[in-house]
Amino acid sequence: MSPRIRGLRTCRAFLKARPQAADAALALALLVVGLPQLYLEELPRGLGRHYAETDPWHLLLVVAATMALAFRRTRPLAALLWISAGEVLITLASYPPTIPDLVAFMVAAYSVAAHRGLAVSALGGLVALVTMNVILVTFPEDLGLITVLTDNALLVGVWVLGRNLRLRRAYFAELEDRAARLERARGTDARAARVEERSRIARELHDVVAHHVSVMTVQAGAARRIMDRHPAGAREAMTTIEEVGRTALSEMRRIVGVLRTERDSEGVGAELAPQPGLGDLGELLDSVRETGLSVQLWIEGEARTPSPGVDVAAFRLIQEALTNTLKHAGPQARAWVRLHYTDEDLTVEIEDDGRGTATIIADNGDNPGHGLVGMYERVALYGGELRIGPRVGGGFGVRARFPLQA
Repeated sequence: MSPRIRGLRTCRAFLKARPQAADAALALALLVVGLPQLYLEELPRGLGRHYAETDPWHLLLVVAATMALAFRRTRPLAALLWISAGEVLITLASYPPTIPDLVAFMVAAYSVAAHRGLAVSALGGLVALVTMNVILVTFPEDLGLITVLTDNALLVGVWVLGRNLRLRRAYFAELEDRAARLERARGTDARAARVEERSRIARELHDVVAHHVSVMTVQAGAARRIMDRHPAGAREAMTTIEEVGRTALSEMRRIVGVLRTERDSEGVGAELAPQPGLGDLGELLDSVRETGLSVQLWIEGEARTPSPGVDVAAFRLIQEALTNTLKHAGPQARAWVRLHYTDEDLTVEIEDDGRGTATIIADNGDNPGHGLVGMYERVALYGGELRIGPRVGGGFGVRARFPLQA
């Protein structure tokens, strides 16, 4: 880059950062270009006799009116009023008009429209229009209607140009602000989605680990107790533990597979198998019965296909409730699972006749564990209702209602 271009860019950056200095430079440029007119250019014949000779007062008025452009962006209305007053004084003193003050007057009218609101810019436009017509009316010769209309139209056009520029700047500022708001909202939504996804994965992992580990624990305890007197039963229990462990690992790999990137997930299509639903309820109940817990299932109403999310949520709810029964209800407990279908919703009830609420809550003081919190979150996620508490006649009950299409 040449030194000249680099210097021009530095100068432009300096003036852009200091608008008042740029406006002052504009006013000085007008004076440098226009002041020689006062001394070098003669007025046309016939007009000279109507104007006074240029003197220091004339020069002072022209400089004062033109230099007011230095405030055209910071105080545009004040600058316009000052320049208009200078134009009226020049006219009343019979001094000839010059390029610097006339251009400064037009620029000031444009600036008040471009940098102020409608009320202030309308007031400035009215002041400029009155000043223009005062100058035209006091002109020493008859200008004619066409000239008067043309000059007024030029002033109005300059004002409209400034107004349109202001509206355009406001429009682009609104677009930039909207884009910034959308960017912030997108970031907020992304963070909320990450939090929700972490919660969902935590619920899935809890459901898988809690259920399968509970089954394995019960089976291992049974195998230990009957190992000496009933080896065949112990081997059967150990086989069940092996199968449940493999199922747990498979489900955990599937859940963790969701977190993989495309590159990491090559060749792991089996880990991304569909999530279990109510169609897998039979296998779940069979695995629970193998632990020794008696579980009965009732299906009422015409079975309907729920939405995929409700299907998974209902299955996980039953799985978590039966896991709690295994852990807390006691060795002689029984459990019942009931599915009630209507045209609009699905009601899921899981009850047992075990030791009830106390043992479920006892592990964490007065605060429910992750399993109960996960139940509430799952049901609420699909617009359902959940009730958890002691069962009439002893035991514990979970009742949830899901809309079929959530």
